[in-house]
Amino acid sequence: MRIDVFTIFPEMVDRFCAESLLGRARRSGAVDLRLHDPRDHATDTHRTVDDSPFGGGAGMLMRPEPVFAAVEAAQPPRPLLLLSPGGRRFDQGLAAELAETDGFSLLCGRYEGVDHRITEHLVDGELSVGDVVLAGGEVAACLVVEAVTRLIPGVMGNADGPETESFGRSGLLEEPQYTRPAEFRGWEVPEVLRSGDHGLIERWRRAQALHRTLRVRPELVEAAGGLTEADRRLLEEFPPVPYPAAAGRASEPDPTTPRESTP
Repeated sequence: MRIDVFTIFPEMVDRFCAESLLGRARRSGAVDLRLHDPRDHATDTHRTVDDSPFGGGAGMLMRPEPVFAAVEAAQPPRPLLLLSPGGRRFDQGLAAELAETDGFSLLCGRYEGVDHRITEHLVDGELSVGDVVLAGGEVAACLVVEAVTRLIPGVMGNADGPETESFGRSGLLEEPQYTRPAEFRGWEVPEVLRSGDHGLIERWRRAQALHRTLRVRPELVEAAGGLTEADRRLLEEFPPVPYPAAAGRASEPDPTTPRESTP
């Protein structure tokens, strides 16, 4: 897969994408990541890529000339997506869609954004990684590249990994995981996971995924078709493993008891 990223900070993206799984994917040839700096196509000695907006206003905008020139010189794979808060929300489903293509490209904005003629006449769409404001699109680009790359066949050592993780085949959040030692500072791994009964373990894992998802992301359960009778029995059979309160919220009772778990 070829992925092109247009950014005035190519080193920032390159450093992140040179490590761990992404780095291995690049070295193996599974991913051909190409970085392009619009500054290389600026026409002045200062390599200027921004200017003040017509009509006044705070901040600066990226000029169309160097951006168009960079894209036209690179002939990148399409779609070319502008990272923008007004775009389609990036999620695991979209990551899977992009992973099935031969490649795509990302344009990182900076300053107060880009000249609208870039949005209207150059890119194929906009992509948002969430309702947050960043100084530029580089962090978002790294997020997208990693999420897509790990879904490319052969990149992850365990082919079942993406299927059993959060937002995988079940559509639920992943259940809690434990490793050695079996006891740490008085906290023990649940006995069911040490039982050797694989059927029991799978039922426990399904129940914990349901408990967790119902507590913090109940809409995912609805999107997966709601609770089945078997799911309700699992919720009654296995109590939820504790989790800390969500960031910014006071501790509250767990809402995933069976009588409150109906979507």
